[in-house]
Amino acid sequence: MTLEEFAQADGQSGHVYELAGGEVVVVEIPGLPHGLVVDALQRQVQAYRVAHPGLVYYVASGSDCALRLPAMQSERHPDLSLYLTPPPDPIDPWDAWVPDIAIEVVSAGQERRDYEEKRREYLAAGVREYWIVDPAARSVLVLDRRGDEWAERRLGAADRYRTGRLPGFELDVAALFAALG
Repeated sequence: MTLEEFAQADGQSGHVYELAGGEVVVVEIPGLPHGLVVDALQRQVQAYRVAHPGLVYYVASGSDCALRLPAMQSERHPDLSLYLTPPPDPIDPWDAWVPDIAIEVVSAGQERRDYEEKRREYLAAGVREYWIVDPAARSVLVLDRRGDEWAERRLGAADRYRTGRLPGFELDVAALFAALG
């Protein structure tokens, strides 16, 4: 299926769909642990936005944005996307607007998709940082674009992460997993 066909397709209510290499993928609605981690991420990002107004243009979750990769016939919906600048086309932003930071929370059974497939796709799309938050491992893998490849940094539960893309922001990794017990 092409991106154009995918954009016109009707899906069933209650399902999330992505296009991966021309194949439609039905993404299961994540469970509560996944949602709690996404919520913790959103709280940290929103606190940053309040403290540093104007530095983040838009924060989108899942179905609120689309990352389109025409050359790969793929469309993805990161769990959280941070856009630092306005879209080039506010009427139809998703063809050319790429998040500066894309964040995925790994769900059980979806490790390959988040660690391998999306890693390749997000690099090809021009994402500047890709954070893979893994509740099972209680870790975050930060991929930072360096030209045409990723530089990796793995964070444990006791770590904090600062990115130059968000001056003054500090990701508290332990807080991401606190609600999981």
